[in-house]
Amino acid sequence: MSTLADSLLGAYKWLTPYEMVLCAIELFLLGWYAFPARRPSRWIDFVPSAGVLTSALSLLRGDATLPALILYGLSGLLFLCTAKRIWAPKRQAPLPKRKRLRAIVRAASCLAAMSPIVLALLLAGEMRYNPASDFRELSYSEAFIRLNERLSKEYPFGDWKQVDWEAMERKYEPIFLEAEKKRDKELYYKTLREYLFSFRDGHVKIVNEALYEDNPVFKREAGGGFGLSAVLLDNGQVRVSLLLRGSPAERGGMALGDEIVAWNGKPASDVYRATAWSENPTATDGDRRMNQGRFMTRAAVGSRVEIEYRSRAENKLRKATLQAYDDDYATLKATKVKLKMTDAPVEGRVLENGYGYIKIRYFLPNDAVPGPAESFAEMIRDFRKRSVKGLIVDVRDNPGGDDDMAAAIAGYVTSEKRHYESVSYYSRTTGRFEENAGETLVITPKGSSYKGKVAVLVNHNTASSGEGLPLVLKGQPRTVLVGFTSTNGSFGVMSRPIEAKMPEGYLLRFPDGRSLNARGAVQGDSDGQGRGGVSPDIQVPLNEETFAAKYIEGQDVELQAAVEALEKMGPA
Repeated sequence: MSTLADSLLGAYKWLTPYEMVLCAIELFLLGWYAFPARRPSRWIDFVPSAGVLTSALSLLRGDATLPALILYGLSGLLFLCTAKRIWAPKRQAPLPKRKRLRAIVRAASCLAAMSPIVLALLLAGEMRYNPASDFRELSYSEAFIRLNERLSKEYPFGDWKQVDWEAMERKYEPIFLEAEKKRDKELYYKTLREYLFSFRDGHVKIVNEALYEDNPVFKREAGGGFGLSAVLLDNGQVRVSLLLRGSPAERGGMALGDEIVAWNGKPASDVYRATAWSENPTATDGDRRMNQGRFMTRAAVGSRVEIEYRSRAENKLRKATLQAYDDDYATLKATKVKLKMTDAPVEGRVLENGYGYIKIRYFLPNDAVPGPAESFAEMIRDFRKRSVKGLIVDVRDNPGGDDDMAAAIAGYVTSEKRHYESVSYYSRTTGRFEENAGETLVITPKGSSYKGKVAVLVNHNTASSGEGLPLVLKGQPRTVLVGFTSTNGSFGVMSRPIEAKMPEGYLLRFPDGRSLNARGAVQGDSDGQGRGGVSPDIQVPLNEETFAAKYIEGQDVELQAAVEALEKMGPA
Protein backbone atom coordinates (compact mmCIF):
# COMPACT_ATOMS: atom_id res chain seq x y z
CA MET A 1 0.00 0.00 0.00
CA SER A 2 2.86 2.35 0.83
CA THR A 3 4.42 1.65 -2.59
CA LEU A 4 1.17 2.64 -4.30
CA ALA A 5 1.00 5.85 -2.28
CA ASP A 6 4.65 6.60 -3.02
CA SER A 7 4.06 6.03 -6.74
CA LEU A 8 1.09 8.39 -6.82
CA LEU A 9 2.66 11.09 -4.68
CA GLY A 10 5.95 10.92 -6.57
CA ALA A 11 4.43 10.87 -10.05
CA TYR A 12 4.91 14.63 -10.43
CA LYS A 13 8.63 13.90 -11.00
CA TRP A 14 7.84 12.24 -14.33
CA LEU A 15 5.04 14.45 -15.67
CA THR A 16 5.51 17.17 -18.26
CA PRO A 17 4.07 20.64 -17.48
CA TYR A 18 1.19 19.89 -19.83
CA GLU A 19 0.42 16.60 -18.09
CA MET A 20 0.50 18.34 -14.70
CA VAL A 21 -2.01 20.93 -15.95
CA LEU A 22 -4.26 18.20 -17.34
CA CYS A 23 -4.21 16.29 -14.04
CA ALA A 24 -5.11 19.46 -12.15
CA ILE A 25 -7.95 20.33 -14.56
CA GLU A 26 -9.42 16.84 -14.56
CA LEU A 27 -9.23 16.36 -10.81
CA PHE A 28 -10.82 19.76 -10.26
CA LEU A 29 -13.66 19.10 -12.71
CA LEU A 30 -14.43 15.63 -11.43
CA GLY A 31 -14.44 16.93 -7.87
CA TRP A 32 -16.70 19.84 -8.85
CA TYR A 33 -19.17 17.65 -10.73
CA ALA A 34 -19.18 15.08 -7.92
CA PHE A 35 -19.95 17.69 -5.27
CA PRO A 36 -21.30 20.76 -7.10
CA ALA A 37 -21.65 24.07 -5.33
CA ARG A 38 -25.13 25.43 -4.62
CA ARG A 39 -24.37 28.62 -6.47
CA PRO A 40 -23.36 28.02 -10.11
CA SER A 41 -20.19 29.59 -11.54
CA ARG A 42 -20.29 30.34 -15.22
CA TRP A 43 -16.52 30.05 -15.75
CA ILE A 44 -16.57 26.37 -14.74
CA ASP A 45 -18.32 25.56 -18.03
CA PHE A 46 -15.24 26.65 -19.99
CA VAL A 47 -12.66 24.67 -18.01
CA PRO A 48 -13.13 21.44 -20.08
CA SER A 49 -12.22 23.47 -23.18
CA ALA A 50 -8.96 24.42 -21.49
CA GLY A 51 -8.27 20.73 -20.97
CA VAL A 52 -8.79 19.99 -24.67
CA LEU A 53 -6.53 22.90 -25.65
CA THR A 54 -3.82 21.71 -23.28
CA SER A 55 -4.10 18.20 -24.72
CA ALA A 56 -3.73 19.54 -28.24
CA LEU A 57 -0.66 21.58 -27.34
CA SER A 58 0.92 18.59 -25.60
CA LEU A 59 0.23 16.32 -28.57
CA LEU A 60 1.68 18.85 -30.99
CA ARG A 61 4.79 18.91 -28.82
CA GLY A 62 5.13 15.18 -29.51
CA ASP A 63 3.95 13.57 -26.29
CA ALA A 64 2.13 10.42 -27.36
CA THR A 65 3.05 8.27 -24.35
CA LEU A 66 0.40 6.04 -22.81
CA PRO A 67 -0.02 8.17 -19.65
CA ALA A 68 -0.51 11.26 -21.82
CA LEU A 69 -3.03 9.49 -24.10
CA ILE A 70 -5.02 8.43 -21.05
CA LEU A 71 -5.17 12.03 -19.87
CA TYR A 72 -6.05 13.26 -23.38
CA GLY A 73 -8.90 10.76 -23.57
CA LEU A 74 -10.35 11.73 -20.21
CA SER A 75 -10.05 15.41 -21.08
CA GLY A 76 -11.91 14.84 -24.34
CA LEU A 77 -14.61 12.83 -22.61
CA LEU A 78 -15.18 15.56 -20.03
CA PHE A 79 -15.46 18.12 -22.81
CA LEU A 80 -17.99 16.04 -24.78
CA CYS A 81 -20.10 15.42 -21.69
CA THR A 82 -20.24 19.09 -20.75
CA ALA A 83 -19.91 20.94 -24.07
CA LYS A 84 -23.59 21.93 -24.18
CA ARG A 85 -23.12 23.96 -21.01
CA ILE A 86 -21.02 26.45 -22.95
CA TRP A 87 -24.13 27.55 -24.89
CA ALA A 88 -26.82 26.51 -22.42
CA PRO A 89 -25.52 26.92 -18.86
CA LYS A 90 -27.16 24.68 -16.29
CA ARG A 91 -28.71 26.27 -13.23
CA GLN A 92 -28.08 24.45 -10.00
CA ALA A 93 -31.20 24.19 -7.86
CA PRO A 94 -31.67 22.64 -4.40
CA LEU A 95 -32.08 18.91 -4.72
CA PRO A 96 -35.46 17.38 -3.83
CA LYS A 97 -35.20 14.25 -1.72
CA ARG A 98 -36.23 12.07 -4.66
CA LYS A 99 -33.17 13.22 -6.63
CA ARG A 100 -30.62 12.66 -3.92
CA LEU A 101 -30.03 9.09 -5.06
CA ARG A 102 -29.20 10.40 -8.53
CA ALA A 103 -26.74 12.83 -6.99
CA ILE A 104 -25.06 10.02 -5.06
CA VAL A 105 -24.73 7.99 -8.26
CA ARG A 106 -23.27 11.01 -10.06
CA ALA A 107 -20.75 11.58 -7.29
CA ALA A 108 -19.72 7.92 -7.33
CA SER A 109 -19.37 8.02 -11.14
CA CYS A 110 -17.15 11.09 -10.99
CA LEU A 111 -14.96 9.51 -8.35
CA ALA A 112 -14.71 6.32 -10.46
CA ALA A 113 -13.75 8.47 -13.43
CA MET A 114 -10.63 9.44 -11.50
CA SER A 115 -9.25 5.90 -11.97
CA PRO A 116 -7.73 6.74 -15.39
CA ILE A 117 -5.81 9.56 -13.70
CA VAL A 118 -4.54 7.09 -11.09
CA LEU A 119 -3.50 4.70 -13.88
CA ALA A 120 -1.68 7.49 -15.74
CA LEU A 121 0.18 8.46 -12.57
CA LEU A 122 1.22 4.87 -11.87
CA LEU A 123 2.60 4.54 -15.41
CA ALA A 124 4.18 7.99 -15.45
CA GLY A 125 7.70 6.91 -14.48
CA GLU A 126 8.23 3.86 -16.63
CA MET A 127 6.43 5.37 -19.63
CA ARG A 128 7.35 9.02 -19.21
CA TYR A 129 7.86 11.40 -22.12
CA ASN A 130 11.52 11.30 -23.15
CA PRO A 131 11.74 12.98 -26.57
CA ALA A 132 14.50 12.26 -29.05
CA SER A 133 16.93 15.11 -29.65
CA ASP A 134 17.08 16.17 -33.29
CA PHE A 135 20.56 17.43 -34.19
CA ARG A 136 20.40 16.49 -37.88
CA GLU A 137 20.58 20.06 -39.18
CA LEU A 138 23.56 21.01 -37.00
CA SER A 139 27.22 20.76 -37.92
CA TYR A 140 29.21 17.74 -36.74
CA SER A 141 30.80 19.63 -33.85
CA GLU A 142 27.62 21.44 -32.79
CA ALA A 143 25.66 18.18 -32.78
CA PHE A 144 28.37 16.51 -30.70
CA ILE A 145 28.42 19.35 -28.15
CA ARG A 146 24.64 19.29 -27.78
CA LEU A 147 24.67 15.50 -27.43
CA ASN A 148 27.43 15.62 -24.84
CA GLU A 149 25.52 18.27 -22.89
CA ARG A 150 22.36 16.18 -22.76
CA LEU A 151 24.20 13.02 -21.78
CA SER A 152 26.08 14.85 -19.03
CA LYS A 153 22.70 15.34 -17.35
CA GLU A 154 20.68 12.29 -18.37
CA TYR A 155 23.04 9.37 -19.05
CA PRO A 156 22.39 7.07 -16.07
CA PHE A 157 25.97 5.97 -15.48
CA GLY A 158 27.97 9.16 -15.89
CA ASP A 159 28.90 9.23 -12.20
CA TRP A 160 29.24 5.46 -11.90
CA LYS A 161 31.68 5.30 -14.82
CA GLN A 162 33.30 8.59 -13.78
CA VAL A 163 32.81 10.15 -17.21
CA ASP A 164 34.60 13.49 -17.49
CA TRP A 165 32.23 15.30 -19.82
CA GLU A 166 34.42 18.37 -20.21
CA ALA A 167 37.40 16.19 -21.07
CA MET A 168 35.24 14.40 -23.64
CA GLU A 169 34.41 17.72 -25.26
CA ARG A 170 38.05 18.83 -25.30
CA LYS A 171 39.11 15.51 -26.84
CA TYR A 172 36.49 15.05 -29.53
CA GLU A 173 35.33 18.53 -30.55
CA PRO A 174 38.59 19.31 -32.47
CA ILE A 175 38.25 16.03 -34.41
CA PHE A 176 34.64 16.78 -35.31
CA LEU A 177 35.71 20.27 -36.40
CA GLU A 178 38.39 18.72 -38.60
CA ALA A 179 35.79 16.39 -40.13
CA GLU A 180 33.60 19.43 -40.85
CA LYS A 181 36.36 21.36 -42.58
CA LYS A 182 37.40 18.39 -44.68
CA ARG A 183 33.81 17.25 -45.20
CA ASP A 184 35.09 13.87 -44.15
CA LYS A 185 32.09 11.66 -43.41
CA GLU A 186 34.30 8.69 -42.57
CA LEU A 187 36.27 10.61 -39.95
CA TYR A 188 32.99 11.87 -38.48
CA TYR A 189 31.54 8.34 -38.30
CA LYS A 190 34.64 6.77 -36.77
CA THR A 191 34.99 9.58 -34.21
CA LEU A 192 31.31 9.33 -33.27
CA ARG A 193 31.71 5.58 -32.85
CA GLU A 194 34.83 5.98 -30.72
CA TYR A 195 33.02 8.47 -28.48
CA LEU A 196 30.07 6.12 -28.00
CA PHE A 197 32.20 3.05 -27.38
CA SER A 198 34.21 4.91 -24.73
CA PHE A 199 31.19 4.57 -22.40
CA ARG A 200 31.76 0.80 -22.26
CA ASP A 201 28.03 0.17 -22.16
CA GLY A 202 26.49 -2.61 -24.23
CA HIS A 203 23.19 -0.74 -24.42
CA VAL A 204 24.75 2.22 -26.26
CA LYS A 205 24.40 1.84 -29.99
CA ILE A 206 24.02 3.40 -33.41
CA VAL A 207 20.64 1.89 -34.22
CA ASN A 208 20.87 2.15 -38.01
CA GLU A 209 24.57 1.37 -38.36
CA ALA A 210 23.93 -1.77 -40.46
CA LEU A 211 27.48 -3.10 -40.20
CA TYR A 212 26.89 -6.25 -42.21
CA GLU A 213 24.63 -4.73 -44.85
CA ASP A 214 25.82 -1.43 -46.30
CA ASN A 215 28.63 0.04 -44.23
CA PRO A 216 31.57 1.06 -46.45
CA VAL A 217 33.93 1.81 -43.55
CA PHE A 218 33.36 -1.55 -41.89
CA LYS A 219 33.58 -3.30 -45.25
CA ARG A 220 36.86 -1.63 -46.08
CA GLU A 221 38.52 -2.24 -42.70
CA ALA A 222 37.04 -5.58 -41.64
CA GLY A 223 35.44 -6.99 -44.79
CA GLY A 224 38.24 -9.43 -45.49
CA GLY A 225 38.93 -12.66 -43.68
CA PHE A 226 41.71 -15.25 -43.67
CA GLY A 227 39.43 -18.09 -42.59
CA LEU A 228 40.30 -18.13 -38.91
CA SER A 229 39.41 -16.66 -35.54
CA ALA A 230 41.44 -16.60 -32.33
CA VAL A 231 41.22 -16.71 -28.54
CA LEU A 232 43.66 -15.32 -25.97
CA LEU A 233 44.49 -17.84 -23.24
CA ASP A 234 45.16 -16.86 -19.65
CA ASN A 235 48.90 -17.37 -20.21
CA GLY A 236 48.97 -14.88 -23.08
CA GLN A 237 49.03 -17.41 -25.94
CA VAL A 238 46.86 -16.65 -28.97
CA ARG A 239 45.27 -19.83 -30.27
CA VAL A 240 43.31 -20.55 -33.45
CA SER A 241 39.75 -21.22 -32.26
CA LEU A 242 38.02 -21.38 -35.66
CA LEU A 243 39.30 -22.53 -39.03
CA LEU A 244 37.17 -22.50 -42.17
CA ARG A 245 37.59 -25.29 -44.67
CA GLY A 246 39.24 -24.26 -47.92
CA SER A 247 40.23 -20.88 -46.48
CA PRO A 248 43.62 -19.20 -46.99
CA ALA A 249 44.57 -20.19 -43.42
CA GLU A 250 43.86 -23.87 -44.03
CA ARG A 251 45.60 -23.85 -47.41
CA GLY A 252 48.56 -22.19 -45.71
CA GLY A 253 48.95 -25.21 -43.43
CA MET A 254 47.35 -23.84 -40.28
CA ALA A 255 45.16 -26.02 -38.06
CA LEU A 256 42.72 -25.62 -35.22
CA GLY A 257 44.58 -25.07 -31.95
CA ASP A 258 47.78 -23.71 -33.49
CA GLU A 259 49.43 -20.93 -31.54
CA ILE A 260 49.79 -17.63 -33.40
CA VAL A 261 53.16 -16.27 -32.29
CA ALA A 262 53.53 -13.18 -34.49
CA TRP A 263 51.23 -11.19 -36.74
CA ASN A 264 52.98 -9.06 -39.36
CA GLY A 265 56.15 -9.11 -37.32
CA LYS A 266 54.53 -8.03 -34.04
CA PRO A 267 53.84 -10.26 -31.03
CA ALA A 268 50.42 -11.79 -31.55
CA SER A 269 49.30 -11.03 -27.99
CA ASP A 270 50.06 -7.31 -28.51
CA VAL A 271 48.12 -7.23 -31.78
CA TYR A 272 45.26 -9.09 -30.08
CA ARG A 273 44.99 -6.62 -27.18
CA ALA A 274 45.20 -3.61 -29.54
CA THR A 275 42.26 -4.72 -31.66
CA ALA A 276 39.51 -2.09 -31.47
CA TRP A 277 36.68 -3.14 -33.78
CA SER A 278 33.55 -4.80 -32.37
CA GLU A 279 29.87 -4.80 -33.24
CA ASN A 280 28.85 -3.33 -29.89
CA PRO A 281 30.63 -1.55 -27.04
CA THR A 282 32.41 -4.05 -24.83
CA ALA A 283 31.42 -3.25 -21.26
CA THR A 284 33.79 -5.58 -19.42
CA ASP A 285 37.35 -6.72 -20.00
CA GLY A 286 36.12 -10.28 -20.44
CA ASP A 287 33.71 -9.22 -23.17
CA ARG A 288 36.44 -7.16 -24.86
CA ARG A 289 38.90 -10.05 -24.71
CA MET A 290 36.52 -12.51 -26.39
CA ASN A 291 35.58 -10.01 -29.12
CA GLN A 292 39.14 -9.00 -29.90
CA GLY A 293 39.93 -12.49 -31.10
CA ARG A 294 37.11 -12.29 -33.62
CA PHE A 295 38.30 -9.00 -35.10
CA MET A 296 42.07 -9.44 -34.85
CA THR A 297 41.86 -11.78 -37.84
CA ARG A 298 39.89 -9.34 -40.02
CA ALA A 299 41.42 -6.94 -42.54
CA ALA A 300 40.78 -5.13 -45.81
CA VAL A 301 39.94 -7.41 -48.72
CA GLY A 302 43.12 -8.16 -50.68
CA SER A 303 45.52 -7.24 -47.88
CA ARG A 304 48.30 -9.64 -46.91
CA VAL A 305 49.50 -10.76 -43.49
CA GLU A 306 52.61 -12.67 -42.48
CA ILE A 307 51.88 -15.10 -39.67
CA GLU A 308 54.36 -17.00 -37.54
CA TYR A 309 52.68 -19.85 -35.76
CA ARG A 310 53.51 -22.94 -33.74
CA SER A 311 51.90 -26.09 -35.02
CA ARG A 312 49.94 -27.85 -32.31
CA ALA A 313 50.44 -31.22 -33.94
CA GLU A 314 54.24 -31.00 -34.37
CA ASN A 315 55.15 -28.20 -31.91
CA LYS A 316 57.23 -26.55 -34.63
CA LEU A 317 57.39 -22.88 -35.68
CA ARG A 318 56.12 -22.23 -39.16
CA LYS A 319 55.38 -19.18 -41.29
CA ALA A 320 52.55 -18.42 -43.69
CA THR A 321 51.61 -15.46 -45.86
CA LEU A 322 47.84 -15.14 -46.23
CA GLN A 323 45.69 -12.85 -48.35
CA ALA A 324 42.30 -11.63 -47.06
CA TYR A 325 39.32 -12.46 -49.22
CA ASP A 326 35.70 -11.34 -49.21
CA ASP A 327 34.08 -14.06 -47.12
CA ASP A 328 30.85 -12.19 -46.42
CA TYR A 329 32.02 -11.85 -42.81
CA ALA A 330 31.97 -15.64 -42.42
CA THR A 331 34.24 -15.86 -39.36
CA LEU A 332 32.39 -13.03 -37.59
CA LYS A 333 29.00 -14.61 -38.27
CA ALA A 334 30.24 -18.03 -37.18
CA THR A 335 31.36 -16.65 -33.81
CA LYS A 336 28.35 -14.40 -33.23
CA VAL A 337 25.42 -15.55 -31.12
CA LYS A 338 22.50 -16.38 -33.39
CA LEU A 339 19.17 -16.37 -31.54
CA LYS A 340 15.84 -16.66 -33.28
CA MET A 341 12.49 -15.65 -31.83
CA THR A 342 11.20 -19.00 -33.07
CA ASP A 343 13.59 -20.78 -30.67
CA ALA A 344 11.96 -21.83 -27.42
CA PRO A 345 12.91 -19.29 -24.73
CA VAL A 346 13.04 -22.05 -22.10
CA GLU A 347 13.96 -25.70 -22.55
CA GLY A 348 14.84 -28.36 -19.98
CA ARG A 349 15.82 -31.97 -19.58
CA VAL A 350 17.38 -34.37 -17.11
CA LEU A 351 21.00 -35.06 -17.95
CA GLU A 352 22.42 -38.57 -17.99
CA ASN A 353 24.28 -37.82 -14.77
CA GLY A 354 20.97 -37.17 -12.96
CA TYR A 355 21.08 -33.36 -12.85
CA GLY A 356 18.22 -31.20 -14.06
CA TYR A 357 19.24 -28.75 -16.79
CA ILE A 358 17.27 -25.71 -17.99
CA LYS A 359 18.42 -23.46 -20.81
CA ILE A 360 16.97 -19.92 -20.80
CA ARG A 361 17.69 -18.33 -24.17
CA TYR A 362 15.93 -15.03 -23.44
CA PHE A 363 13.35 -13.64 -21.05
CA LEU A 364 10.55 -13.10 -23.55
CA PRO A 365 7.56 -15.17 -24.67
CA ASN A 366 7.04 -16.41 -28.20
CA ASP A 367 4.39 -18.39 -30.08
CA ALA A 368 5.88 -21.72 -29.01
CA VAL A 369 6.19 -20.80 -25.33
CA PRO A 370 3.76 -17.98 -24.46
CA GLY A 371 4.51 -18.31 -20.74
CA PRO A 372 8.23 -18.96 -20.11
CA ALA A 373 7.90 -18.48 -16.34
CA GLU A 374 5.09 -21.04 -16.20
CA SER A 375 7.12 -23.45 -18.36
CA PHE A 376 10.09 -23.02 -16.03
CA ALA A 377 7.86 -23.74 -13.03
CA GLU A 378 6.54 -26.90 -14.70
CA MET A 379 10.09 -28.12 -15.33
CA ILE A 380 10.98 -27.47 -11.69
CA ARG A 381 7.96 -29.49 -10.54
CA ASP A 382 8.96 -32.33 -12.87
CA PHE A 383 12.55 -32.26 -11.58
CA ARG A 384 11.32 -32.42 -7.98
CA LYS A 385 9.15 -35.44 -8.78
CA ARG A 386 12.11 -37.15 -10.42
CA SER A 387 14.41 -36.26 -7.49
CA VAL A 388 17.20 -34.79 -9.60
CA LYS A 389 20.62 -34.52 -7.93
CA GLY A 390 20.73 -30.77 -8.49
CA LEU A 391 19.71 -27.99 -10.87
CA ILE A 392 21.77 -26.29 -13.58
CA VAL A 393 20.34 -23.08 -15.08
CA ASP A 394 22.10 -21.96 -18.26
CA VAL A 395 21.86 -18.26 -19.16
CA ARG A 396 24.93 -18.16 -21.39
CA ASP A 397 24.38 -15.98 -24.48
CA ASN A 398 21.09 -14.73 -23.00
CA PRO A 399 20.66 -11.13 -24.32
CA GLY A 400 17.90 -10.24 -21.84
CA GLY A 401 14.25 -9.35 -22.30
CA ASP A 402 11.76 -8.60 -19.54
CA ASP A 403 12.93 -7.96 -15.96
CA ASP A 404 9.51 -8.91 -14.57
CA MET A 405 9.83 -12.31 -16.22
CA ALA A 406 13.39 -12.76 -14.96
CA ALA A 407 12.24 -11.92 -11.43
CA ALA A 408 9.29 -14.31 -11.72
CA ILE A 409 11.58 -17.17 -12.79
CA ALA A 410 14.00 -16.34 -9.99
CA GLY A 411 11.18 -17.00 -7.52
CA TYR A 412 11.36 -20.69 -8.39
CA VAL A 413 15.04 -21.03 -7.45
CA THR A 414 15.37 -18.66 -4.49
CA SER A 415 15.24 -19.85 -0.91
CA GLU A 416 14.42 -16.50 0.69
CA LYS A 417 12.84 -13.14 -0.12
CA ARG A 418 15.28 -11.04 -2.14
CA HIS A 419 15.46 -7.57 -3.64
CA TYR A 420 15.70 -7.82 -7.43
CA GLU A 421 16.01 -4.14 -8.29
CA SER A 422 14.84 -0.60 -7.85
CA VAL A 423 14.96 1.78 -10.81
CA SER A 424 15.90 5.43 -11.08
CA TYR A 425 15.53 7.80 -14.02
CA TYR A 426 16.50 11.38 -14.71
CA SER A 427 13.63 13.70 -13.78
CA ARG A 428 13.28 16.83 -15.88
CA THR A 429 11.16 18.28 -13.09
CA THR A 430 13.72 17.97 -10.30
CA GLY A 431 16.83 18.00 -12.50
CA ARG A 432 18.32 14.87 -10.90
CA PHE A 433 17.94 11.10 -10.86
CA GLU A 434 14.95 9.89 -8.85
CA GLU A 435 13.74 6.43 -7.91
CA ASN A 436 10.47 5.29 -9.43
CA ALA A 437 8.66 3.57 -6.57
CA GLY A 438 6.36 1.66 -8.92
CA GLU A 439 9.18 -0.35 -10.48
CA THR A 440 10.74 -1.89 -7.38
CA LEU A 441 10.88 -5.66 -7.82
CA VAL A 442 11.13 -8.03 -4.87
CA ILE A 443 11.44 -11.78 -5.35
CA THR A 444 9.34 -13.98 -3.11
CA PRO A 445 10.08 -17.73 -3.15
CA LYS A 446 7.25 -19.74 -4.68
CA GLY A 447 5.72 -22.63 -2.83
CA SER A 448 6.99 -24.98 -5.53
CA SER A 449 10.50 -23.47 -5.66
CA TYR A 450 13.52 -25.72 -6.00
CA LYS A 451 15.31 -26.05 -2.67
CA GLY A 452 18.29 -28.16 -3.71
CA LYS A 453 21.74 -27.16 -4.91
CA VAL A 454 21.89 -24.90 -7.98
CA ALA A 455 24.55 -23.93 -10.53
CA VAL A 456 24.11 -21.01 -12.94
CA LEU A 457 26.14 -20.88 -16.17
CA VAL A 458 27.14 -17.41 -17.39
CA ASN A 459 29.41 -15.86 -20.02
CA HIS A 460 30.30 -12.49 -21.55
CA ASN A 461 27.16 -12.60 -23.69
CA THR A 462 24.84 -12.90 -20.69
CA ALA A 463 23.50 -9.36 -20.95
CA SER A 464 20.83 -6.92 -19.80
CA SER A 465 17.90 -8.73 -18.13
CA GLY A 466 19.82 -11.95 -18.70
CA GLU A 467 22.14 -10.78 -15.91
CA GLY A 468 19.28 -10.43 -13.43
CA LEU A 469 18.99 -14.11 -12.52
CA PRO A 470 22.71 -14.65 -11.71
CA LEU A 471 22.80 -11.25 -10.00
CA VAL A 472 20.02 -12.13 -7.57
CA LEU A 473 21.20 -15.72 -7.01
CA LYS A 474 24.83 -14.85 -6.33
CA GLY A 475 25.63 -15.49 -2.68
CA GLN A 476 22.61 -17.71 -2.08
CA PRO A 477 23.43 -20.81 0.00
CA ARG A 478 24.16 -23.95 -2.05
CA THR A 479 24.21 -21.89 -5.25
CA VAL A 480 27.24 -21.40 -7.46
CA LEU A 481 27.87 -19.31 -10.58
CA VAL A 482 30.17 -20.85 -13.18
CA GLY A 483 31.81 -19.37 -16.28
CA PHE A 484 34.95 -18.29 -18.10
CA THR A 485 34.09 -14.61 -17.59
CA SER A 486 31.68 -12.34 -15.77
CA THR A 487 28.38 -11.43 -17.38
CA ASN A 488 28.23 -8.61 -19.94
CA GLY A 489 28.02 -5.74 -17.43
CA SER A 490 25.17 -3.96 -19.23
CA PHE A 491 22.25 -4.12 -16.80
CA GLY A 492 20.90 -0.63 -17.43
CA VAL A 493 17.19 -0.02 -17.93
CA MET A 494 15.73 0.69 -21.38
CA SER A 495 12.20 1.85 -20.55
CA ARG A 496 12.18 5.11 -22.54
CA PRO A 497 15.70 5.16 -24.04
CA ILE A 498 17.56 8.40 -24.66
CA GLU A 499 17.66 8.92 -28.42
CA ALA A 500 19.46 11.45 -30.59
CA LYS A 501 19.19 12.00 -34.35
CA MET A 502 22.61 13.00 -35.62
CA PRO A 503 24.02 14.44 -38.88
CA GLU A 504 24.33 11.93 -41.74
CA GLY A 505 21.17 10.24 -40.49
CA TYR A 506 22.60 8.26 -37.56
CA LEU A 507 20.16 7.40 -34.77
CA LEU A 508 21.82 6.95 -31.39
CA ARG A 509 20.30 5.14 -28.42
CA PHE A 510 21.31 5.06 -24.76
CA PRO A 511 19.85 3.45 -21.61
CA ASP A 512 17.65 5.77 -19.56
CA GLY A 513 17.59 4.09 -16.15
CA ARG A 514 19.77 2.65 -13.43
CA SER A 515 19.18 -0.69 -11.76
CA LEU A 516 19.77 -0.28 -8.03
CA ASN A 517 20.33 -2.79 -5.26
CA ALA A 518 18.61 -2.72 -1.87
CA ARG A 519 21.08 -0.07 -0.67
CA GLY A 520 20.31 2.20 -3.62
CA ALA A 521 23.66 1.61 -5.35
CA VAL A 522 24.12 0.84 -9.06
CA GLN A 523 24.24 -2.91 -9.68
CA GLY A 524 25.25 -5.02 -12.65
CA ASP A 525 26.78 -2.35 -14.87
CA SER A 526 30.51 -2.13 -15.48
CA ASP A 527 32.47 0.89 -14.37
CA GLY A 528 34.65 3.01 -16.63
CA GLN A 529 37.57 0.56 -16.30
CA GLY A 530 35.60 -2.45 -17.51
CA ARG A 531 35.04 -3.94 -14.07
CA GLY A 532 31.53 -5.19 -13.49
CA GLY A 533 28.88 -7.62 -14.49
CA VAL A 534 28.21 -10.62 -12.27
CA SER A 535 31.45 -12.48 -11.62
CA PRO A 536 31.36 -16.28 -11.44
CA ASP A 537 32.04 -17.99 -8.13
CA ILE A 538 34.00 -20.57 -10.08
CA GLN A 539 35.91 -18.96 -12.95
CA VAL A 540 36.87 -21.66 -15.39
CA PRO A 541 40.48 -21.15 -16.49
CA LEU A 542 41.05 -20.66 -20.21
CA ASN A 543 44.22 -22.72 -20.45
CA GLU A 544 45.54 -25.19 -23.01
CA GLU A 545 43.48 -28.03 -21.53
CA THR A 546 40.12 -26.22 -21.42
CA PHE A 547 40.80 -24.57 -24.79
CA ALA A 548 41.36 -27.95 -26.44
CA ALA A 549 38.28 -29.42 -24.78
CA LYS A 550 36.04 -26.54 -25.82
CA TYR A 551 37.28 -25.43 -29.23
CA ILE A 552 38.81 -28.61 -30.64
CA GLU A 553 36.86 -31.44 -29.04
CA GLY A 554 33.57 -29.51 -28.77
CA GLN A 555 32.98 -30.30 -25.09
CA ASP A 556 30.81 -28.12 -22.86
CA VAL A 557 33.55 -27.18 -20.43
CA GLU A 558 31.44 -24.82 -18.32
CA LEU A 559 28.72 -27.44 -17.87
CA GLN A 560 31.30 -29.99 -16.77
CA ALA A 561 32.70 -27.50 -14.26
CA ALA A 562 29.20 -26.86 -12.92
CA VAL A 563 28.59 -30.59 -12.41
CA GLU A 564 31.92 -30.94 -10.60
CA ALA A 565 31.03 -28.00 -8.33
CA LEU A 566 27.63 -29.49 -7.49
CA GLU A 567 29.16 -32.90 -6.78
CA LYS A 568 31.48 -31.29 -4.22
CA MET A 569 28.47 -29.85 -2.37
CA GLY A 570 27.29 -33.29 -1.40
CA PRO A 571 23.72 -34.68 -1.60
CA ALA A 572 20.89 -32.35 -2.70
